[in-house]
Amino acid sequence: MDDRVEFDINESLKYYLSDPASVPTPGAHSTLVDCENDPESLTNSLINSALNPIVDSVAEDPEAITRSSSFDTLQFLLKSVSILPTHALSKVFDLVVSALSAEADIIQNDLESDEQDLIQHHKRLLEMYGFLLQWTVSAVETKAAEKPAAAPVARGRGAGKSAKSRTSTKDAAWDPSTQLQTALDIMCKVLKLKLAKLFMTTSERDTFVSLFTRSVYLILESEARVKNTSIRMHTFKVLCIAVKHHGHAFGAQTSIIQNLSYFEHLSEPMAEFLHILSEQYDYPQLADEVLRDLSNKEFNSNDNRGPKSVSTFMIKLSELAPRLVNKQMTMLVKQLDSESYTLRCAIIEVCGNLIADLSKQVEENESHKTQINAFFDVLEERFLDVNPYCRCRCLQVYAKLCDLETKFPKRRQTAAELAARSLEDKSSNVRRNAIKLLGRLIATHPFSVLHGGQLSYKEWSTRLQAVDAELDALKPPSDTPGLAEKPAAGDTTVDDELLDDVTKMDLDDGPEEPKEEQMTEEQQAAAMQKAAEEAATSEQIGRLKLTKRYYAEALRFIEVLHNASEIVCQLLSAKNKSEVIEAMDFFVIIDAYKIETARVGIRRMLRLIWTKGNSDEGKGVQTHLIECYKGLFFEAPDSFSANDAANYIARNMISLTFGATPAELTSLEQLLSTMMKAEHISELVITKLWQVYGVQKKEISRNQRRGAIIVLGMLALADPDIVVREMETMLRIGLGPHGRADLSLAKYTCVALKRMNPGPKKAKESPIATSKLPNDHAVLTKLAAITEVTTDNKEWFGVAEQAIGAIYALSKHPDNLCSDIIRRKTKQVFHNQTQQYEQEEAAAAAEKSGLLSPPPEDTTETPATQQKPQRSALGLSQLLFIVGHVAIKQIVHLEICELDFKRRKAEKEKALPANPSPKKGGNAAVDQDELDLIGGTTEDDFTEAMAHIRERELLYGEHSLLSNFGPLVREICSNNIIYKDRNLQANATLCMAKLMCVSSEYCEANLPLLITILERSKDPIIRSNVVIALGDMAVCFNHLIDENTDFLYRRLNDQDASVKRTCLMTLTFLILAGQVKVKGQLGEMAKCLEDSDRRIADLSRMFFTELATKDNAVYNHFVDMFSLLSAEKNLDDEALRRIIKFLASFIEKDKHAKQLSEKLAARLGRCESERQWNDVTYALSLLHHKNEEIQKTVEAGFRVVQTTA
Repeated sequence: MDDRVEFDINESLKYYLSDPASVPTPGAHSTLVDCENDPESLTNSLINSALNPIVDSVAEDPEAITRSSSFDTLQFLLKSVSILPTHALSKVFDLVVSALSAEADIIQNDLESDEQDLIQHHKRLLEMYGFLLQWTVSAVETKAAEKPAAAPVARGRGAGKSAKSRTSTKDAAWDPSTQLQTALDIMCKVLKLKLAKLFMTTSERDTFVSLFTRSVYLILESEARVKNTSIRMHTFKVLCIAVKHHGHAFGAQTSIIQNLSYFEHLSEPMAEFLHILSEQYDYPQLADEVLRDLSNKEFNSNDNRGPKSVSTFMIKLSELAPRLVNKQMTMLVKQLDSESYTLRCAIIEVCGNLIADLSKQVEENESHKTQINAFFDVLEERFLDVNPYCRCRCLQVYAKLCDLETKFPKRRQTAAELAARSLEDKSSNVRRNAIKLLGRLIATHPFSVLHGGQLSYKEWSTRLQAVDAELDALKPPSDTPGLAEKPAAGDTTVDDELLDDVTKMDLDDGPEEPKEEQMTEEQQAAAMQKAAEEAATSEQIGRLKLTKRYYAEALRFIEVLHNASEIVCQLLSAKNKSEVIEAMDFFVIIDAYKIETARVGIRRMLRLIWTKGNSDEGKGVQTHLIECYKGLFFEAPDSFSANDAANYIARNMISLTFGATPAELTSLEQLLSTMMKAEHISELVITKLWQVYGVQKKEISRNQRRGAIIVLGMLALADPDIVVREMETMLRIGLGPHGRADLSLAKYTCVALKRMNPGPKKAKESPIATSKLPNDHAVLTKLAAITEVTTDNKEWFGVAEQAIGAIYALSKHPDNLCSDIIRRKTKQVFHNQTQQYEQEEAAAAAEKSGLLSPPPEDTTETPATQQKPQRSALGLSQLLFIVGHVAIKQIVHLEICELDFKRRKAEKEKALPANPSPKKGGNAAVDQDELDLIGGTTEDDFTEAMAHIRERELLYGEHSLLSNFGPLVREICSNNIIYKDRNLQANATLCMAKLMCVSSEYCEANLPLLITILERSKDPIIRSNVVIALGDMAVCFNHLIDENTDFLYRRLNDQDASVKRTCLMTLTFLILAGQVKVKGQLGEMAKCLEDSDRRIADLSRMFFTELATKDNAVYNHFVDMFSLLSAEKNLDDEALRRIIKFLASFIEKDKHAKQLSEKLAARLGRCESERQWNDVTYALSLLHHKNEEIQKTVEAGFRVVQTTA
């Protein structure tokens, strides 16, 4: 028999832990030792020749491992794991595991039979197999880690190494998971033995147990192994037995803390392990110790991994075993003072998990309530955490708590108020989560018990008033006689005592007892009845008081939502798209609960249809908006039939137009046309809209009929065929008696008619062939007729504008038709004036001949004579409006003609190469002649011809109709004292401004007059119109307006907010489009940042934000703006600082900041007052510069320097 190995576990571990290669193996198989320096010769056959005898002997008797040759051979193979084929390693693994299992069975039998003599022998064998198993597991894990890197190397070998390549392929296919599970099972089997009988001292037992636990921790270090549920559960089982029965608690505690520090993937598994140990093995002490240790742990400020891992661990443990964590919360809560926000977030979430657990527990006591309140206090306090992630986590935790069965009404109210406050947080993420929380609070609100789930403030307020009235009716008035006696009568206990006393006294009196008894019974019956009534009343009062409290709490909640919805409405304009989407969802939710403020937000959402769709986010907002509107207005309840659903949707679409502003209608138009293109609107709904518009048998509201044609006009943008099919209906209704009675209806009918022609831009996209109509067509005749309606209604101007627009869109020769309209309108206006003049002449002649009119008639004609100038002024105003609008439309018409010419010429040029030799024939020759005419004219010639017509023919041509009106409007505008009518002046100014956009010559001649009107007119409408006109002229004739922009900037200080807003919008467009050069006047626009009108301030903010994207524009004009703002006396210091801070935020480059600092620092020496000094130093403080000289100058402070003459 071979020599027995002298094995000492401590000695072997010393070598192994320092370096496994240093473990001595003197008895190893000689053939294997020879291969130590020649890895290529270590083949499977050679290994099998050495390994197979060992396998056979150990299989026969586990004691065979004690032979020096066997044990050292196995150790040598494990030392050579880097060059060992996986086949051999797998064989060694199976050998060690099966032998250890067999030895465990033998030990079990011997311990049961109490064989004391063999104990020491068994102990040695266990240690040897345990040592080999630890080494094998380590080798397996090392091999598994190397495999991905080793595989490509193996594939790259030459043909001579084909055997090795095949081995490598087998290596790659080897999965030791099953063997590892078997090994872990055997470890459990061994640990279940009565090791105390084998190991006399604790240190010996601990050393042996550590052989297994060390292997387990090594397996857990692999993320792939931990993801395998079976392996993970087996590792937990080994550790649980070691901790529970073999004193491994302290070792496990240390290992868990280390694992949390170094291995992020072990955070949740370690929590799972402690949960299993506590629940299945009844050993919560380890969890307590770990949590206590973590509560005192401090992390380095640069360490991000540690806090993150610990946080995940605590959160998972609080989900799995909340009671374990609850016991240590007094210690863990100290981490709220940690600098790591990750740990603070974890404690916040742990508090939420503990509240959820405590609320589900059946046995409620004061201790539970106290704990819940304490955790809620922590959450509410963390709403003010300095880190936005912590504030977000608070909101997320509350959102989860909303789904609990226990509602916590008082805390919900506080949460709603805190969430509403968080809507104004500077962090976009916090605001988004605050909106989410409010949505969850609404969806899970506790006020659905009595009256359903709706949250209409008006309804709840009415209910509260009704309860108050009932309470007032039940309470007796304060001046009721005997009110002081009522409480005594109502108190049944007191009555009984008094009655007993009387009865006792009556017994002593003797003869009078029966009489007194009879009286007492009557009183008792009356008192009992009264007491019963009052008890019922008292119960009813108590119930009503509870109801009143319930209503009051509901109203408080609804008030918070009303206030919050105003802020959420503003957040619809946020830059962060996910925040915008949450805001949209919020308004959809509150609309479902009938909260009154929902409609404001839903209308405000419309503008989001213009969100730029270049990015996925932008498209996401548009898509989400359409989905929201579909859910709100375009999806009928499932129970509705197809007809009812169409009626429902049509009514909803019409209702969207009620009370809408022009801006909202424009956005709605874009939304509906987009939805129409996407086929979200059915043909049946369109039919229903036409039915509403065309109904004649029944009187319907004007708004409903208007709404129908507005919506149809919007849908026609996407599909012109919608209005083409119903042309006759529109002529009969909108341009017929209904339209004449309701001019708004006529106006929107004109808009819809205009949509029959999609326009030059959309003509290519439209499926309908665009063909223009002759001037005698019924549509054009009706459109012309509607402009000539005699009326005092100011809606006429809108009708005329849209009718002329429709004529130019639909007519082949719109200029001829509009000329006829102007002629007829001129005759109508001036013919009346001529008749009036003739009557006055006749009266004067009669007076000379002695035929005097009777005096009474003079007095009766006075009102009529006062109305005549007003009527004539109105007619002239209408005529001038038509002239001005026709002039503008004629320019557009000329541009379309020019584009059409260029298009046809381009098509002709494309067609020429394809048909180089056209066929000779009659029709072909004619077509060719026309093409030659087009081809013979160059684009430049055509453009010059059009420019000449515009410049000289329209306003100055001999046969031009418009040439008669240029001097007329100038005369009216120049003599505003003679022509006093406000409406006439407004339309004359507008007409003149439009004519000025036609010809630069006319513009130059009348520009001084227009600027004078801008400066001196008292009518804000006229001033606004002139500002817009100057903006248009700046585009048309830049060289004329560029010198007069100061007049525009002055309107930024206009007393009227509408003029100021119009001016700011006009300048915003001109500057951003590069139409005017900025000459230091941007300071005037910067002042608007602090305007009292919120819309003006927001518009100014948007302007500078856009300007900042244009080639350092803010940097280039910063000093000029600062000079103007600093010199402004009407601007207080705080407002100035806010403006400067906003502007300085756009100076991002260090180079620019440095240059501006130097320019501003040069001003310090020239400051004449301390205010100027403070302004400059504040601006310097906002710029990031590192100039020590400037710093010294600033620190020296302001000094007054006096110069002597």
